[in-house]
Amino acid sequence: MYRVKIYGAGSIGNHLAHGCRSQGWEVTICDLDPAALQRTRTEIYPARYGSWDAAIRLVAPAQVAAEPADLVILGTPPDTHMAIAKTILAGDNPPKVLLIEKPVCTPALEDARELVALQKSSGTFVAVGYNHTLTSNTRRAEELLDNQLIGQPLTISARFREYWGGIFRAHPWLNGPKDSYLGFAARGGGAGGEHSHATNIWQHFAHLVGVGRITEVAAMLDMVDDGTVCYDRVFQVHVKTDAGLVGSIIQDVVTEPAEKMLRIQGTEGFLEWCVNHDASHDAVRYAGSRTEMTEELFAKTRPDDFLGEIEHLGAILGGQSPEASPIALNRGLDTMLVVAAAYQSHQLQRPVRINYDAGYQQEALETV
Repeated sequence: MYRVKIYGAGSIGNHLAHGCRSQGWEVTICDLDPAALQRTRTEIYPARYGSWDAAIRLVAPAQVAAEPADLVILGTPPDTHMAIAKTILAGDNPPKVLLIEKPVCTPALEDARELVALQKSSGTFVAVGYNHTLTSNTRRAEELLDNQLIGQPLTISARFREYWGGIFRAHPWLNGPKDSYLGFAARGGGAGGEHSHATNIWQHFAHLVGVGRITEVAAMLDMVDDGTVCYDRVFQVHVKTDAGLVGSIIQDVVTEPAEKMLRIQGTEGFLEWCVNHDASHDAVRYAGSRTEMTEELFAKTRPDDFLGEIEHLGAILGGQSPEASPIALNRGLDTMLVVAAAYQSHQLQRPVRINYDAGYQQEALETV
């Protein structure tokens, strides 16, 4: 039985606690705010999963700071991730696996290179919570692409467009974006950070079809800056990979009903990947030169969105090599390089190139 320590008793902390408990693992949730722990016990967890799980321990972080864990999960705000992660990895008993919720850091990429170095020295596998790379519809799409269904890829487009009212319904103690990191792009909020699943899934499928990493970004954002909050409500970028493939990514916090999809157009057909195709299914839709239009549905509930991720981490804890993991730290940092490049491109009103040889820092971003 694996020991799991979760920092943060908010929405994602509860989701991942439930996922870990479904595997029979020991779970401790810690939070600096006693009210957050109380909400977990009496409101969030029982409302979502039917009843409170008394096997989950709720404590302040200081109470368990010295306790070892096999898996540590950071479900705290993005601008706290680096400091907490560095403390954990530099400690006497680093975990076998550290999962950092997305986005892994802020667009400033502060301490990112130091975190990479600490991962190597500690021996811990560090992951970033882009769970959609491990869902059933993603795995089916991978199979189809492995069979050369669509021929040579010509372009990729990804959309995560969702009004963030659902986030605030899941966090009723927040009165709006000003009450958390969500209202501040510089803290990892806004459409660029909060819905960076689109950027990440674009990169994931680009890896699968062999078109390389994003090396050029041209962005146009719709910023909200009223003196209290400062965030992008619409995040639109055109991107080019080092292999020359051109595509697009759109993320926003205003679209209702939501649209969460990716499309790859190839020389012989297309593939569409969809999250929440309807209330109880994800989907894959495709056609090739020898294949008629086909739509496959994948039944799921909200907890299932995290099941593949939890099972993947369990396999790594059990000894599976994490070498090809789609949620590895470098994948999460690649995503934040693109987000950071988009903010810079918007500010300068010109394209920005990403120089990966410079490492995970602002200096990797070069104006065209």
